[in-house]
Amino acid sequence: MADNQVSDANANGLSVEDKKRRRFLTGLTAGFGAIGGAAAVTPFVLSMSPSERAKNAGAPVQYDFGKIQSGQMVKVEWRGKPVVLLKRSAEMMEGLDKIKSNLADPDSLDSAQPGYAQNNARSDESNRELLVMEGVCTHLGCSPVEKLAIGPDPQMGDDSQGGFFCPCHGSKFDLAGRVYKNVPATTNMPVPPFKFEGTVITIGEDDGRVS
Repeated sequence: MADNQVSDANANGLSVEDKKRRRFLTGLTAGFGAIGGAAAVTPFVLSMSPSERAKNAGAPVQYDFGKIQSGQMVKVEWRGKPVVLLKRSAEMMEGLDKIKSNLADPDSLDSAQPGYAQNNARSDESNRELLVMEGVCTHLGCSPVEKLAIGPDPQMGDDSQGGFFCPCHGSKFDLAGRVYKNVPATTNMPVPPFKFEGTVITIGEDDGRVS
């Protein structure tokens, strides 16, 4: 066996010790390569795991809407977006039908909302006066300004029944978040999933109910 090793070494111009040293260095380099490859992959895999902050950003939020007075609006944050909670007065509710002909999608057929909120008030029938809506313009994501007063308004028009006006590009929405015709935005403002437990509303969760 020793004679064969000497013959092989001589054939390659290397001594037996040189060949042993080369094998050792080759194995060592391969080992470091494998470790380096694993280290390169690890950050990518970790980046795919949601952080606690990301989880919290999508978690449902709760609010006691019993504190909201008729005609009053508050905003809460969900998934980094403002969510409008507007307790509409009887006059506000009546106005929803008065401007129906001015709206691009009055029946919310082309807009985003749960099935139980696809009606002219875009609300749950159990609390019909309460509007729950993402306060984000569907044109380029600006935050519309509330125009809750009923009557002539320089931005909303002479027949305004109250609504929301986007100062960025002039889009208009009624008090159900339905978009007007002939404005940059083309769809109604989204309604997130929600559910009630007494006077507490949970935004971001509805247990999969349809109606």
